[in-house]
Amino acid sequence: MKFDWLIIGAGYSACVLAERIATQLAQRVLIVERRDHIGGNAYDYYNEHGILVHKYGPHIFHTKSKKVWDYLSQFTEWRHYYHHVLGVLEGKKVPIPFNLNSLYALFPPKYAEKLENLLLENFGFGVKVPILKLRESASGDLTFLADYIYENVFLRYTMKQWGVKPEELDRGVTGRVPVYISRDNRYFQDPYQAMPKLGYTEMFRRMLAHPNIKVLLNTDYREIINDVQFNRIICTGPIDTFFDYMYGELPYRSIHFEFQTLDQEWYQEVGTVNYPNDYDITRITEQKYLSGQTSPKTTLVMEYPQAYIPGKNDPYYPILNEENRDRLDLYLKEVEKLNGTVIFAGRLADYKYYDMDQAVLRALGLFEKEIANSRV
Repeated sequence: MKFDWLIIGAGYSACVLAERIATQLAQRVLIVERRDHIGGNAYDYYNEHGILVHKYGPHIFHTKSKKVWDYLSQFTEWRHYYHHVLGVLEGKKVPIPFNLNSLYALFPPKYAEKLENLLLENFGFGVKVPILKLRESASGDLTFLADYIYENVFLRYTMKQWGVKPEELDRGVTGRVPVYISRDNRYFQDPYQAMPKLGYTEMFRRMLAHPNIKVLLNTDYREIINDVQFNRIICTGPIDTFFDYMYGELPYRSIHFEFQTLDQEWYQEVGTVNYPNDYDITRITEQKYLSGQTSPKTTLVMEYPQAYIPGKNDPYYPILNEENRDRLDLYLKEVEKLNGTVIFAGRLADYKYYDMDQAVLRALGLFEKEIANSRV
């Protein structure tokens, strides 16, 4: 069969680009995915107890972009949902990101009030301050607070999650969970926060339900690339893998997920509980909070971060630092040599830490700027 495009991978970026190409350009697309499902890491399914489970850990949709919201709303109804996270610190569960309510949960009331006033005087209300910035600028009692949050909330969690100290990571990563000078306990503050009513997989299925789109699962694209006719490639897989690691491997972190179903209605107070200091796990997520389902049973997913070993587990998070950026630059120079015959998009292909909405926005922009007016 002849196609206009071969797309490697079937995650967010791949599905958005395939849908746009098929519906807006009337061109034929073949998606080749090595896993046995579409949706990438956002894939979900109903387990044997009828509970909707996120196979690769919790995916909570949130965005500031009306463009992204309106685009995805073509393929799903939404269940409005505000995600809440607690962190276990010194045996107490406190709101995460660390906020003014966390102060009063941990410290004596008068001292908590003093710290609150200092935060308000120095930064103002409703401000999100990266913990590394707080440590750099703090003095007096705020130095104590900054060190406390760094040691008890940030340092050990980061080392478990990433395998390195916070200072060894790009600040775009370390700034993702700031100190929030507010009493808003929601994990996100974006104006659009919701979960696909029937799940992510159904949303992706609708995106790909077009006669111009064919999907081939359980297949490495290299197995079929010589047997299929196509004009151009979109790669959403790891950029270093595409170039056969010619400049060495770009490191990632991986995660081992363990699922457990309990014969009780609920297990914890909120969707996710973080364990920055205790146990080998980083967090436990209770799936029914995300799906809104009613059931006498409940399913949990426990996350155990681990090193990424090609061929043995999956790459999840690019480890962004100066050394890895230099290696990435070498691969990007190889991309330039391809003169647009191969387009790279997505967390693994761009080697960037994208949220779901960022991946969608990037794919939509890529289609509009580089694909829509091109000729294949």
